[in-house]
Amino acid sequence: MSDPTQQFVQCPDADGGHRMAYWQWGNPAASHVVLCIHGLTRQGRDFDVLAQALCDQAGSAIRVVCPDVVGRGSSDWLKNPQAYQVPTYAADMFALLAQLQPGTLDWLGTSMGGLIGMAVAGQPELPAFAKIRRLVLNDVGPVIEWQAVQRIGQYLGNMGQFDSVQQAADALWANASSFGPHTPNQWLALTRPQLKPLGDGSARLTLHYDPALALPFATVTQESAAQGEALLWQAYDQIQADTLLVRGVDSDLLSAATAQAMTQRGPKARLIEFAGVGHAPTFVAADQVHAVLSFLLD
Repeated sequence: MSDPTQQFVQCPDADGGHRMAYWQWGNPAASHVVLCIHGLTRQGRDFDVLAQALCDQAGSAIRVVCPDVVGRGSSDWLKNPQAYQVPTYAADMFALLAQLQPGTLDWLGTSMGGLIGMAVAGQPELPAFAKIRRLVLNDVGPVIEWQAVQRIGQYLGNMGQFDSVQQAADALWANASSFGPHTPNQWLALTRPQLKPLGDGSARLTLHYDPALALPFATVTQESAAQGEALLWQAYDQIQADTLLVRGVDSDLLSAATAQAMTQRGPKARLIEFAGVGHAPTFVAADQVHAVLSFLLD
């Protein structure tokens, strides 16, 4: 597997701006860009297997770009933690797309990345560089099941300290077993980019995101979540992109009922489900990778 290059984009905010990192695969001059956005506590290297497969199949015709959303990975941390919200992330993606200037844009968003995708794709009168041709929503929709919000809240911000990558991988698996079956090597590959040195002079490791992500998340109530659903449905109903909805059959975040509703309204998404997987598919398994390649590169 080849390695991506790391690039940066400067993004505006009320506190003087911040820098967002992104990982770029394939031909840097290709006009066809596939933008892959990760979940809440993850980072852009989650898509290594999928990005490599896209480049292998499309050759020099494609660029795959995988940002570390602000507060994660190699990106800056925000001075105001309350700004860790979808509107901030969507604005950052507009800054990134303005820098990339794709001729053809496809978007794959896992969980939070899908929410950002809906926020962007659902806006009217998008600039040409931000018009999404094909949209993949990975195990997320306008309705986020409350029990999933509660589950995520139990671990978000609990950074941990680990003596080795293997110890970290074992600990993280406790919260990520719903991702579905992975070999030990596959899970280690997904774990390594999640870690950084603790910074105390030891060899210990901790998670590679800002623990302050938990602060705005903790303010979410069932009432505010319901209000957010109405806005997300409004955005979803305005999406013009050809849309594929991916769902883990055992997902506790995207219900079967919501997924079915998404096939009937708005862009009328095509639905594909993977058995033995909850929230969320990682696009490491061959059948998951094939589903995305078939949709984006047909």
